[in-house]
Amino acid sequence: MQILTRSTVINSLSMATQSTKISFTAPIIQHEGMNAGYVEFPFSVEEIFGTRGMVKVKALFDGKAEYRGIMSNMGTGCHILILTQEIRHKLEKTFGDTVLVELEHDLEKREVIIPEEVQNLLTEYPEALAFFEKLSYTHRKEYINWITSAKREETRAKRMVEFIGKLQQKKKPDQK
Repeated sequence: MQILTRSTVINSLSMATQSTKISFTAPIIQHEGMNAGYVEFPFSVEEIFGTRGMVKVKALFDGKAEYRGIMSNMGTGCHILILTQEIRHKLEKTFGDTVLVELEHDLEKREVIIPEEVQNLLTEYPEALAFFEKLSYTHRKEYINWITSAKREETRAKRMVEFIGKLQQKKKPDQK
């Protein structure tokens, strides 16, 4: 693995491909008193990735917790990378602890595998299907994970009914 500093990152922009990893350490910052954490990306996203907007990334924290998502500027003055509660739990770390981040630009197509029973249900409700297809990768993934994580068949069936109802109301997974 190549560990890059700010100067080597900026000087090697032409090499910034999917295989180039950017590594850095950073403290986990708590977001506004909530149980939400993030790390700040210490380099210029515009210089490295050619955009000031969101950047799709794959990250590995402390060599053991994987994350596939986005880096974005959420008004903090720099781009941030979210550390979910699940990741912090895997790392056994909390706010203020330092984490090693290995990050690369995610250029792979993001696809959510939809179980056959969910696909069959969606085809019965074309309006719900149309809204589902417009959702971001993350929201589609959250919906499908919510349904497939049910341990009991009754729970799964109940979630599928709620799923279609929420889609018909044009709601994302986190909206009530």
